[in-house]
Amino acid sequence: MFSVVILTLNEEKNLPICLASARSSDDVVVLDSGSTDRTAAIAAAAGARVVVNRFENFAAQRNYADRTIAFKYPWVFHLDADEQLTPELARRCSQIGETDPADVDGFWVAPRMLFRGRWIPHCTDFPAYQARFVHASRFSFVQVGHGQREAPTMRMQTISENYLHDLSADGETALAAKHQRYARQEAAAFLARGDVSSVSPSGLFAKTPLERRRALKALSSRLPARGSLRFVYQYLLRRGFLDGGAGFAYCRLMAKYEAWIGQEIAKQRRSLR
Repeated sequence: MFSVVILTLNEEKNLPICLASARSSDDVVVLDSGSTDRTAAIAAAAGARVVVNRFENFAAQRNYADRTIAFKYPWVFHLDADEQLTPELARRCSQIGETDPADVDGFWVAPRMLFRGRWIPHCTDFPAYQARFVHASRFSFVQVGHGQREAPTMRMQTISENYLHDLSADGETALAAKHQRYARQEAAAFLARGDVSSVSPSGLFAKTPLERRRALKALSSRLPARGSLRFVYQYLLRRGFLDGGAGFAYCRLMAKYEAWIGQEIAKQRRSLR
């Protein structure tokens, strides 16, 4: 078996579906950041434990969960409230939990990202792996931009089954606002690293899609017209046009996101002078 932790902040709309998808686990914990809506009540009514901790960033919150919460099982799946476990993934996690491999600290899992009710694999770079299923006592996350990834010393393997991530669960206006916040965080992280930090071209030809994706992201942060380039990459090169109208709308949003990052970098540079 395995435990599940769900990060929340005012998620009364999305949490019921997320909790329902995690019913295969008998140890579900909602790690809340101080909700003022019915999030905690919904979690408790569903039988989940509720823990409250002030949100600093995603890596810190997930590390707090792994290091502080007394989970029933050593293996923990990390979910957000707009995400869902699939039955196939839950069965695979149970198998891993039962065997409890000692030579692995965590597993990469790729989400099937939904937009306007449709899976859009081409323009979301599927499979875009995330470190989500981890051994709580051994694993450590590090913050990268607005998100998190595994610490460099983690011993990782890949799970082929997927979880679901509904990108537009809160509406497209809220999604755009979220990416404007993310743009500020990405810009701050870029400036903290320094403009002259090196990008190894060899990463673009790495063996795994995850390594190539991370190298491409690092390179793109140094290119001009990044919004237009992001649209060309996702809609044309990654064949986002095959994802229909939902794919076109999402690619446009991601192009705006890249443009916002560029604007934020320029804005934050000026404020540092």
